[in-house]
Amino acid sequence: MINIYQICRIAIIGAAAALIAGCAGLGGGEKLQAAPASATDVAGSSPEYMIGPLDKLEIFVWRAPELSTNVTVRPDGRISTPLVEDMVASGKTPTQLASDLEGSLKRFVKAPEVTIIVSNFSSTFDQQVRVLGEAQQPIALPYQAGMTVLDVMVAVGGLTEFAAGNRAVLIRGKGADRNSYRLRLDDLLRKGNISANVPMLPGDVVLIPESIF
Repeated sequence: MINIYQICRIAIIGAAAALIAGCAGLGGGEKLQAAPASATDVAGSSPEYMIGPLDKLEIFVWRAPELSTNVTVRPDGRISTPLVEDMVASGKTPTQLASDLEGSLKRFVKAPEVTIIVSNFSSTFDQQVRVLGEAQQPIALPYQAGMTVLDVMVAVGGLTEFAAGNRAVLIRGKGADRNSYRLRLDDLLRKGNISANVPMLPGDVVLIPESIF
């Protein structure tokens, strides 16, 4: 008898297979190209983390410890700090938010200098890296600067025994800007070929199909 685990696994595999088939169709049947070896090849510069709802922030105001605080971004994307209420934080980088806070604090503090550290990442969907198919633990991970596909595979526990790692696909971008790339996860994880390790970007999806015996 097929148990619930097997049913869920079959459903995940089916969804991944359908997505992979769709990706193959995008290229008119052409062989997928290798994933870019550098994040700057597609992003132009190293991507920065964008603050999202429920992220926890450490806010430091130099020479004004009474204004320094720890806050959690509210579900509406705003934060409140001493002397500054209801400032939009979601969708900004920590540097951008720090600059906005400095502008608001100028009314109260001479030449304020603000530093913001994201101490806990909750992450919106476009700031996640998602893994589907034949991973030990298919999950969505918050993107972190410098993240590679090796980091992602360590986080999901590696490949299952049924995985066709060298037929894995990386989907990057949305709509007309969406591209699909071939990943060599078997070479990376089972053969230790570090040249198969590639950078990830926010919003990336990794699809790992099942081997055909």
